[in-house]
Amino acid sequence: MEANKQTTYQTINSETKEEAFSWKSFNKFFIPSLIGILLFLAPIPFQGKVTIGVGILAESVQGFFADQIPLFMTILVTLSALGALAVKMLQPVWVERSPLLKNLFDVSIFWTGVRMIGAAFAIMTMMQLGPEFIWSDITGGTVLYSLVPVLTTWFLFAALLMPFLMSFGLMDFIGTLLRKVMQPVFKLPGRSAIDATASWMGAGPVGVLITTQQFEQGYYTKREASVIATNFSIASIAFSLVVITFIGLEQYFVPFYLVVTVAVFMAAIIVPRIPPLSRKKDEYDEIAGKQIEEYVPTGKSSFRSGLDKAMEQVEKVPSYKNVLYKGFANVLDIWLGLIPVVMGLGTLALVLAEFTPVFVWLSYPLVPVLEWMQLPEASEAAPALIVGFADMFLPAVIGSGIESELTRFVIAGISITQLIYMSEIGVLILKSKIPLSIGEMFVIFLQRTIVTLPIIVLFAHLLF
Repeated sequence: MEANKQTTYQTINSETKEEAFSWKSFNKFFIPSLIGILLFLAPIPFQGKVTIGVGILAESVQGFFADQIPLFMTILVTLSALGALAVKMLQPVWVERSPLLKNLFDVSIFWTGVRMIGAAFAIMTMMQLGPEFIWSDITGGTVLYSLVPVLTTWFLFAALLMPFLMSFGLMDFIGTLLRKVMQPVFKLPGRSAIDATASWMGAGPVGVLITTQQFEQGYYTKREASVIATNFSIASIAFSLVVITFIGLEQYFVPFYLVVTVAVFMAAIIVPRIPPLSRKKDEYDEIAGKQIEEYVPTGKSSFRSGLDKAMEQVEKVPSYKNVLYKGFANVLDIWLGLIPVVMGLGTLALVLAEFTPVFVWLSYPLVPVLEWMQLPEASEAAPALIVGFADMFLPAVIGSGIESELTRFVIAGISITQLIYMSEIGVLILKSKIPLSIGEMFVIFLQRTIVTLPIIVLFAHLLF
């Protein structure tokens, strides 16, 4: 009798512990994931536009330290270049002993050279030294004073707070729920919807940052990461409003963004199914290996299965301290590793666009196509459709001088749907382990232009 009582007590006690453990795991999943949703995915009105929580933090800091950020980042970019050069030449032992320092400064000769170029351009722009085409307001000045502050503040909070979105099971939960949609339509895991939403509500680079980290952690294959980075880094609603306002057609914003959404959706279906993206291998990162499981077992609902996978992921989190440390390491990696590359390659891209006829030459074949589409001022519009490869805002700058509202509408739409521009998204991809070259990105850029152009032109003719 006593033995039965003891057994019953042990069973009840065991069940109680298991229930308590489950609720503890659920709270560990739910609370950080809710914070992640509020920070990265929930649309929030702010200063007359729609953004996300991370955007509010970034823009507030950017506004407060607007005058100090360019100088601060020039110093940091210079330290990044000198540190990489010192490690290459001296190979100090203390760097080898620190995984963080090794990751920050032990880079290849090529990337060391790019950091040196970025540091030189930053100093030349800050001090207005050397050839003016390097430091002018439309080249180095644009990168250092307009682009770098945005990336500095956005990535400060995005990289630091991204673990709330990625490390506590939300990606696993959403991925399992949305796999039935994303897999047949886009041939992608369900979790890729998170990348697109973060871009759409916040900024394209945030989506690329999520994609890069997911690939390097074994959740995307090389093909999937390449597809997501080049097709799901959608320009935010806020930036789209800036573009349509700059080009003088803000009264058409609602139909404009609807057209852009349709065009981006079609491109995301078509472009990944043709080379070079279709030829990328479905192989996971060699170091991380495959870490993803989104299938739903027989007899289980997608909701329950997703919740179970989220609980499994939560148990893998060592501690909040470890998560914050990784976030801090991500910030340093981006500031010291990415910003110098943006400064270097971004400036070079703008120099090519503004001071050479390269993009005008490349646009010649487009002129008869635009004339066939009955687009007014076709010869003036053609360069604007190509120059977006250098920077997303350049088409709007060129297009603002065109008289035809129809043509300006098309240029604004194409500049949003092309997605790949070297001053920011392209550099992010090049710096990552995602297997895409500059040549491949230019081909994908042209493919997206070819796919989205007829859609936008058709809607523009109906609207005007």
